[in-house]
Amino acid sequence: MPEPSRCPWCGTDPLYTAYHDQEWGVPVHDDRVLFEFITLEGAQAGLSWITILKKRENYRRAFDNFDVQKVARYTPDKIEKLLLDAGIVRNRLKVESTVSNARAFIAIQKEFGSFAAYIWQWVDGAPVVNRPQTIRDVPARTQLSDRISKDLKKRGFRFVGSTIIYAHLQATGVVNDHLVGCDFHPEKQPPEKQVAGGVRPRTKCP
Repeated sequence: MPEPSRCPWCGTDPLYTAYHDQEWGVPVHDDRVLFEFITLEGAQAGLSWITILKKRENYRRAFDNFDVQKVARYTPDKIEKLLLDAGIVRNRLKVESTVSNARAFIAIQKEFGSFAAYIWQWVDGAPVVNRPQTIRDVPARTQLSDRISKDLKKRGFRFVGSTIIYAHLQATGVVNDHLVGCDFHPEKQPPEKQVAGGVRPRTKCP
């Protein structure tokens, strides 16, 4: 079978193309996965996403499969052990922020019922489906990510700048930025995949 048309940023690395085909832009409502992505996106700061993807299984092992309750209870001794783990990015600020972010994440769960409820309320529960023609049409940040970033920082999150948050929104399908020429753009998917959670996609940020 011929290779599908893809967004050019994922290249030909099998790990990267699988991420593009199976995860990027797919709506996520599972809090464990949302915590995983917000952690990995923060770890990526200053690095390439493929570097983080290659360390993803190491992160799952090191951070108890992103069980937010367990991560929130990590002690200073645990953090020191993590900083000796060559399988993850051994940046003290990033590791410490994962623990503090877990605690802020739990606070949001208590307030909104789930982190998913919090993040999806920014788009009224429906993914923003864009129609970029080329990779140059895909922004690094938007007014939406600016607002969410500002709010998360007020809530005690770190490594959640607007660019990181926009990448998070793309990764978890809150925003879909597949190019219109990509076979994985929602308009090229079967009808059942075009409607996420029974809510029709929107084409403009609220």
